[in-house]
Amino acid sequence: MQTPIIKAPANACDCHMHIYDDRFPVVPQAVFKPPHAPVSQYLEVRKALGLSRVVVVQPNGYGFDNSCTLDALAAFGDSARGGATVPIDTSDAELERLTRAGVRGIRYFPLPGGFLGWDSLETMAARVRNFGWHVQLQLDGRELPRYEEALARLPVPLVIDHNGKFLEPVATGHPAFQALVRLLRGGNTWVKLSAPYETSKSGPPHYEDVGALARALVKANPERCVWATNWPHPGQNPRPESAPLLDLLLEWADDDATRRRILVDNPASLYGF
Repeated sequence: MQTPIIKAPANACDCHMHIYDDRFPVVPQAVFKPPHAPVSQYLEVRKALGLSRVVVVQPNGYGFDNSCTLDALAAFGDSARGGATVPIDTSDAELERLTRAGVRGIRYFPLPGGFLGWDSLETMAARVRNFGWHVQLQLDGRELPRYEEALARLPVPLVIDHNGKFLEPVATGHPAFQALVRLLRGGNTWVKLSAPYETSKSGPPHYEDVGALARALVKANPERCVWATNWPHPGQNPRPESAPLLDLLLEWADDDATRRRILVDNPASLYGF
């Protein structure tokens, strides 16, 4: 397992990863068979990267059954927070139970394999507000101009995954990317600098096309950027190493103070560490 060039500061956080454990069955609608990637494996990755905090995101493969994610949160303890996928008829009692377990966000994935659609977003955002949650959204960033106004008025913080996840990487001057920049500057939206391999056409090790977007996001509002591994890099074969992904912050952020903000201060504020 590789180790990074960056020496992560104390309390650095991986803000987006998944646990897959063969003890928990995937739903019939799952678009791929996930790897066995349990807590014990991730702890080795976290140690190698020098991280101490983590955000466990509910995988689409488990649908509305958050059991695996909750099991992981219990194993990680106070060093972890979670993102859950819940149906629109979820009771307040269940939302309270999830909150006590460490969940701080509701996951929206309006792409193939997701379980919550745009039609319920504003209603569910209003519901989870009472529990101190945010909306975690993974979309094709090219759709942002269509939804920008609605996203800007959400009553809870909005967290957008994977540098905006433009399924076809765009230029920084593209209207869709500028919509993301406006949302960041609005003060209620955050973005995860993560998983450039999911959308990059230029490829490793630098992912220059997505890297240009990440650099622009940090420049636009470094106080609204966090970083993540996206471990175990679902759907990728071969799987990328996580250490070089952390070292991309050497290219995306100009100095140690900004990198510390992205790795420590911003996650602490967003997730309540």
